[in-house]
Amino acid sequence: MRIYRYLMEHKAAFLIVVLCFVVQACCELALPKYTSNIVDVGIQQSGIENPSPEVLSADTYGVVTMLAPADDEATIRASYDFDVDAGYYVLNAEGKAYRSVLDDAISLPLVCSYYSQSIPDFDIAALRQAYEAGQVTKADIEQGLDQVLSSAGLDNDSLLSQQATLAAKAEYDACGVSTADIQMDYLLHVGKIMIALAAIALIVHCIMNFFCCRNATKIGRDLRSRFFKRVVDFSDAEVDTFSAASLITRGTNDIQQIQMVCMMAQRMVVYTVVISIGAIIMVAQTNVSMSWIIGLAIVAIALVIGILFAVTMPKFKKMQALIDKVNEVSREILTGLPVIRAFGREDFELERFQTANSNLMGTQLFTNRAMAFLMPTMMLVMNLVSVAIVWVGGHYVDLGTVQTGDLIAFITYSMIIVMSFLMIGVIAVVFPRANVAAQRVDEVINTASSIQDALEVYDAQLFEAAGVAPGATSAQGATSVHAGPEAVRGNGAAKSAEEAVTGAEIRFNDVCFRYADGCENVLDHVSFCAPAGKTTAIIGSTGSGKSTIIRLIERFYDVNEGSIELDGIDIRHLSQKALRSTFGYVPQKAFLFSGTIESNVGYGVDGLTPARRDQALSIAQAADFVAEKPEGVLEPIAQGGTNVSGGQRQRLAIARALATNARAYLFDDSFSALDYKTDAKLRHDLQTQLAGRTVIIVAQRISTIMNADTIIVLDEGRVVGQGTHEQLLEGCETY
Repeated sequence: MRIYRYLMEHKAAFLIVVLCFVVQACCELALPKYTSNIVDVGIQQSGIENPSPEVLSADTYGVVTMLAPADDEATIRASYDFDVDAGYYVLNAEGKAYRSVLDDAISLPLVCSYYSQSIPDFDIAALRQAYEAGQVTKADIEQGLDQVLSSAGLDNDSLLSQQATLAAKAEYDACGVSTADIQMDYLLHVGKIMIALAAIALIVHCIMNFFCCRNATKIGRDLRSRFFKRVVDFSDAEVDTFSAASLITRGTNDIQQIQMVCMMAQRMVVYTVVISIGAIIMVAQTNVSMSWIIGLAIVAIALVIGILFAVTMPKFKKMQALIDKVNEVSREILTGLPVIRAFGREDFELERFQTANSNLMGTQLFTNRAMAFLMPTMMLVMNLVSVAIVWVGGHYVDLGTVQTGDLIAFITYSMIIVMSFLMIGVIAVVFPRANVAAQRVDEVINTASSIQDALEVYDAQLFEAAGVAPGATSAQGATSVHAGPEAVRGNGAAKSAEEAVTGAEIRFNDVCFRYADGCENVLDHVSFCAPAGKTTAIIGSTGSGKSTIIRLIERFYDVNEGSIELDGIDIRHLSQKALRSTFGYVPQKAFLFSGTIESNVGYGVDGLTPARRDQALSIAQAADFVAEKPEGVLEPIAQGGTNVSGGQRQRLAIARALATNARAYLFDDSFSALDYKTDAKLRHDLQTQLAGRTVIIVAQRISTIMNADTIIVLDEGRVVGQGTHEQLLEGCETY
């Protein structure tokens, strides 16, 4: 079970919770027994706990020693000493030490002495006179007492004990001992014990709550961390498989469900198991004859819960998928709101959302109605159990086999057992959904990225090709090709960082690629070379595979056939970190993170210097508009860069890539939002200030790429032309 596995990841704290529950359950289970004692002993028996009184009058002592069998007579005589000053017999230390033995020995003789006048044909005075005269033996007396017991209905041990306690009370009164004081002392003593137990249960419950909350929040924290780490490692293929909306739902709503159920599993399930086992043990000690009522109730509850589980579990699985759908539609509508308004499609989108929302509502109504049936059924079972116990228990009380306090305790323990299963019913409402949520979260966590580093990588050869020592360290603190310029400067070389960086050669060798859900190749036998230090442009109609080439170079996807080489090394034999640190990447859709202009420009470099930052902004033609901002580079940027224009957003994205000082730059249609003048100036600065770097530009406008060293023309995933602008004008019809 997944929830149990999550709890076991915090085993020590979970064991503390279980231990606290055991202590709390022991305290709470003891309270009904003490309540029973207050009713039976404190009230009905005036606080007298034992049938053997602590004082006996001389007459009663003589009668009970006469009526008791020889062995019991010896026990009674050894347990009492005569107090000359008081004029009656007092229980001694030996009698107190063996009180239970004395109780068994004295109960019958004491009852016969107390009820001697009301028992027919039983003259205690004549019997005593005959015994002292030797006319009657112990055996005769014992035989006669058996007949008396049978005729008086005192052959039941429980009833005999109750009558003996009443006889003991009469004996206290006869000797002048205040039974009111005995009763008050007993009630105060038991009351103090009950208060102490309640206080211990409260303290332990607070400790348990602390660890329950901490365990649940830690489980949620760990799951979110593992989930996010896995999602960050995903390639685009896995993100496409799950969809962004589903991943958001799984990482927030589903994990919240798991965290809530982990809390409930500790507070309710563990407590239910512990206290129900304890209550069953106490019931067995109280009265076994009525246990069948509880067993019948448990079977009924288990049957109801089982049926509900079978009916609702498939619906809960469906409901999670429908939540994903609602989130997906909502996200799409909110993202595309300007387009929806522009085309007047508000009604259509509203209807689409209402359909997804109604489907979710229908499933939720079904599950809620099914689960709503649970609580009334549980309450009905609990009330029927109470009625059955009172009905059957009343008969036993009438017979004298069960005392009123014991019946109260039995009802309390029975309610604890039924309430325990009622708690299971409560958690059964949310547990199926949490189980589905756990499956969905585990599905993501257990899904390995399709892009994995090879067992043997050739990063050192890549560093060697870049002219950088393999052990050099970048400003990011990791061994990478970014270390080249820093390492050169650190060795005291005269060249600047930009002069020290050499371009990277990128080569496609008969590459074929199709997306996971596609049946046709997006790229079909594509071969070309982007020489080191040169500018290579890629142009083609929409859907020809231009952006796919950039994604394959960054290894967001792996090729299906052929290979891609970086400086003669298959990129699948390079670590992803080393590969991607070679490139400065500007995506087709410029995306900025919440923060400031400075934090966005320095996103790819730790410890970005002001000089490099300003240079990147200058080359990207962003320096002017940044300078006009009230706070300059510290100007806040909203999530997604929504508080700047499309052109400004694109220029900041370009500056972010340039700030990395990479060996190669990949521009995926990154100049589309720029006017012609800005576009031309940016390309001019790229050529003059970043000479020696490899540049790959994907573009739609001829003016953007006409000065490139090599232009690759794509048509439906195939290379249909390569060359300069002039060569392609002459020899490539598609161009």
